[in-house]
Order: sequence, then structure tokens, then C-alpha cells
Amino acid sequence: MSWIYFNEEHNMLRNMVREFANNEIKPLAQKIDNEGLFPTESIKKMADLGFMGMMVEEKWGGSGLDTISYCIAMEEISKVDASAGVIMSVNNSLVCYLLNKYGNDFIKENYLTPLAKGTKLGAFSLSEPQSGSDASNMKTYAKLDGEDYILNGTKNWVTNGINCDYVIVFAITEKGVGHKGISCFIVDKSFNGFSTGKPEEKLGIRSSDTCELYFDNVRIPKQNLIGKEGDGFKIALSTLDGGRIGIASQALGIAQASLDASIKYSKERVQFNKPISLNQGIQFKLADMAMEIEASRLLIYKAALAKDEGRDYSHIASMAKVYASEVAMRSSTQCVQIHGGYGYIKETGVERLMRDAKITQIYEGTSEIQRVVIARELLK
Repeated sequence: MSWIYFNEEHNMLRNMVREFANNEIKPLAQKIDNEGLFPTESIKKMADLGFMGMMVEEKWGGSGLDTISYCIAMEEISKVDASAGVIMSVNNSLVCYLLNKYGNDFIKENYLTPLAKGTKLGAFSLSEPQSGSDASNMKTYAKLDGEDYILNGTKNWVTNGINCDYVIVFAITEKGVGHKGISCFIVDKSFNGFSTGKPEEKLGIRSSDTCELYFDNVRIPKQNLIGKEGDGFKIALSTLDGGRIGIASQALGIAQASLDASIKYSKERVQFNKPISLNQGIQFKLADMAMEIEASRLLIYKAALAKDEGRDYSHIASMAKVYASEVAMRSSTQCVQIHGGYGYIKETGVERLMRDAKITQIYEGTSEIQRVVIARELLK
């Protein structure tokens, strides 16, 4: 454990979140994954405990905690249910962080405060059907018309899209200038012309909702513009840096849960008159998992500490995200292998870890894009 960065409050927080996750979230996790149900009650309880706006100052309804505290909570929640983890991550890392850093007092009072308190839920929409990693290729367009912008377009892969109340939307406000023409808005789902698509049927994180969003002449008040026109691209990149720390922490939780389940099962499973944990082949798997998980944890805390201290953390966040996500995939795969046939059925719950792990290598920047970010920093 990376105790060098922990204080007494961090340790108390970990114990509290772990107890809550095991008592309130874990008993429902397998059922809601099987049925693809949004964990509404769990999210309400997380909001009551201050988990939905952890890094927002108390003035605006948040808990006023540091990024390391957020990473601790994300790991513990994701250990029992990665779907609850990503819902929490989007609201904290992408929505509340962005509004807290770039929003004016009007936006903070009317949108950030209920989001940080958890009485409202947020979503972040950047990707479009034709633009994923190449965000500058977006087509969603917002045209200024008097005191409003008129928004038209489609967004996809929007986590929380169906159950959210407010959405961060990136749109072109000036055509022909590439990423310099992208702007950022906060949009209320109650605005006329705003609609959602069907929930996507996903491999993993099945109890979090993902959908397309459609904007058909949606009128957005001018005061809902975040920053200035043309600031959207830099706002998106800055926000995603912090979001990658959250997803790395989600991946860490999945990996740690895989190791914990593997240790427990290997001690219980007896073959040839002895627990399989006494077999060197199993021991090597456990040792490799433990080493990689601890290395992931150190990278994540390094990125979190750099963020809290106001230092550049973009490439460290990318390192943490790509490494932790790949460790989650390897650890969950080994967990299924150690469980043998029992790992392949839903009853034990470990196949869910493997399914949930995969998305951490894809969203908020694929592993390939993370390597581009890291290489760019090295070659400056």
C-alpha cells in the first residue's frame, strides 16, 4: 500500500467507503448487471455520503476533498461494482470538475451545486458517430441567435445519458477553423428538442447506461456557454486528464477485486489433496497480479498528487490510465483462469470483472491514444 501519501483522514475514508460498498452496493451488483438496471438507490446513498462531488469546494455543495481521497473512494466502489464506479467518475471527474474549474458563478450556483450534492446527475458528451479519438472532427453545431444558441447534432457513447439531468456538450460555434471553433455548453435535458436514444447493450458495466443524444434546434441560453467561444477543445483536454485518473482508479478497483477473489478461491479449492494455492503455478499468477496492481496504485497516486499540487500531470495521468487498465484486463483474465470452469459462469461473479475491465482500455482515451500523449511528452 502506498502509505507515504496517506494521512489519517485518507485511511478513515477508505474504511468508510469499503464498509458502505460491501454492505450497500455489493449485494445488488450481480443482479443489476444481469438485468441491466441503473443503480438508482445506490447512487442516492452515494450522494448522501458526499461521493458525487468529492473534489468540489463546500461552498458549491461538494465535499472539498483532495484527488487522492477521490481515487481511494473510486477504487473501493469499483471493487464491488465498476458500473457504480463509472457513474460516480463521470459526475466527479468530467462534469463537476469542469464546471468547478471553468464555470462562472451563475453556472456554479445553478448547475454545479445540485450536481455536487448529488441531487442531480451529470453527463459528458464529446464523441460523435464519426469522431472518437479525433474530437476535432465533430459536426454538432451551435449557432448564436440573439440571446440563445441553437444546437443541432448527435452525440454517442454518453455515460449517464438516459438518467442524467444535465449534460456537458461540446459543439462547433465557428466552422472552418478546426478545434479552435469548438465551444462548451451545459445543457438541461428539459430543453425542447433534446432527446435520448435507446440504451446500448454492452459487454460490461451493464448497469450504467450509455446512449446517443440528439439535439434538434435546442435553444441554449447564452449564459450556459462555459468559458468563451473557442475554449471548448482546451476545456475538454484538461477535463479528460483528470478523468483518466478516475478511470485508472476504477481499473485499479477491478484489478484488486480480481486478486482478492483469486486468493480466496485458491485457498478454498482443493485438488490432489491440497489447496491449489500451494501450487507454484498459481502462486506466480498471484505474485504477478499483486506487483502490477501495486505499481498501478503508485502511478495513480503520483498523478493525483501532481494534480492536487497544481503541477502538470497530463502524461502521468495517461501512464496511470493505460497501465492500470491493462493490469485490470490481465488480472481479471487470470482470475477467471484460476477459477477454472467456475470462473466462466455468472454465479461466482468473477466473469463480470473480466467484462467490466475491457472498457477501461477504451473510454476516456484508448490505450493507443494514451501512448501518443506519453510519447509526445517524451519527445518535446
